[in-house]
Amino acid sequence: MGGNWDGVEQFVANGDWVDPDGGGVCNLHAPLFIGQLPLTEDVLLNTIYGGIVGGIGRGIGRGIGGGLIYRAGATMGGTGILGRVIQLRTGVPLSQVYLYTDGVIVISLGVVFGWEVALYAMLAVFLTGLASDYTLEGPSSVRAATIITDRPDELVTALMDGLGRGISRWEITGGYTGQERSMLLCIIYRPQVGELKRIVGEIDRNAFVVIGNAHQALGYGFVPLTRK
Repeated sequence: MGGNWDGVEQFVANGDWVDPDGGGVCNLHAPLFIGQLPLTEDVLLNTIYGGIVGGIGRGIGRGIGGGLIYRAGATMGGTGILGRVIQLRTGVPLSQVYLYTDGVIVISLGVVFGWEVALYAMLAVFLTGLASDYTLEGPSSVRAATIITDRPDELVTALMDGLGRGISRWEITGGYTGQERSMLLCIIYRPQVGELKRIVGEIDRNAFVVIGNAHQALGYGFVPLTRK
């Protein structure tokens, strides 16, 4: 790689840059803590880990005194303001919002420095968004199981005994058949999915089961609720 790309690498390696979200201070002082920069000359490794670390920084706030900036509903400025506003108003994940808000910047970068640089930049933006989503929402360690059955009493007892989880129950009417049935909702940990399916299969093979991802479960039996 030559031409403008060499200049970009040297520019970043020297720390003579400030990112749009205000992380320049950390970038300039990073050598004091981790040694001489860059840690590697591999551009792909720098792109991958830079995107991930940058996303975590956006999710929890950069700097020693930054605090949980995004979780508190604030931003570090720059394109982060526009991205956060779009995310809050539309519900679009940050991983997608960053592609929109930073896309113009990346395209401009490609025009000036070449499209190879822009492709690396787009990968970093994408990884930053994914890491931010993960940091803000947390790992998806729980599952929400919805069960429609004709044998609710037996299933409630078996699931509570077998999984140690509470069950919520509603009486519903089928939109197509018009039949009265029961719907159960059970929140479980991911390793319990197999056991839940086994219990339901043994008691009611005609049951209809939907198991979806849930980012968090707060309350009794899971993460305690706090006022903070």
